[in-house]
Amino acid sequence: MTIAAALLLTSCGTVPITGRSQLNLVSDADVLQSSLTQYASFMNSATKSTQTTQCAQVTRVGQRIAAATEAYLKANGLASEVKNFAWEFNLVKSDEVNAWCMPGGKIVVYEGIMKLVGSDDELAVVMGHEVAHAVAKHSNERLSQQVLAQYGANAVGIFTSGKSYATQQLAQTVYGLGANYGVMQPFSRKHESEADQIGLILMTIAGYNPDASVAFWQKMASQSRNTTPEFLSSHPSHETRINDLKKWLPEVKQKYGKK
Repeated sequence: MTIAAALLLTSCGTVPITGRSQLNLVSDADVLQSSLTQYASFMNSATKSTQTTQCAQVTRVGQRIAAATEAYLKANGLASEVKNFAWEFNLVKSDEVNAWCMPGGKIVVYEGIMKLVGSDDELAVVMGHEVAHAVAKHSNERLSQQVLAQYGANAVGIFTSGKSYATQQLAQTVYGLGANYGVMQPFSRKHESEADQIGLILMTIAGYNPDASVAFWQKMASQSRNTTPEFLSSHPSHETRINDLKKWLPEVKQKYGKK
């Protein structure tokens, strides 16, 4: 076995809750540092919403999802992961149907998506999904995949020799959080589906009604018949997403619902 192959084999992590193996060639510290820079840049240019009731709702639901996430991690031997999160929740002024969560727990919701949110339960669908991306370290995985695509086996040397120029450049291009500014690219359908599943579990642990997930995504499907909103770019089809949620619901409610 080559050194590169051996290093790749030892550079695998496991996604919490789903247990899927994932490639992880980059450190949490590097991803968090770069994501905080991008988040600060976005917030400096964004206009915060003045809808006080909706702002309070975003914060309320976000904090409850965050608490459930940390409780799950601590209860399942992953307490060390909690230090990676410094939760923050912002509603920004935009008609876009969009929301995203940076690595580190920086969550942004757009006013546009709130027009489809009829309850805290439905907002928890959105927040749970976005937090799931951060919990599953999908940004780390996308960055690692991008490195391999561009550098092949040499990527192992690049990322085992410390922070490099390549690391800094790639960190600007592969977060995939769905925001509408240039450095973001969409997650893969695999990641989106996994975030749906993890998000469903997190919202249920938080005490929200998981059945709201189907109702919310049916709204999303209905409003996007003529145009596909940014939030749905490269996501699973509406039919696939809704069918998956219906498939997961019985087990999620039995295992994670209120007893």
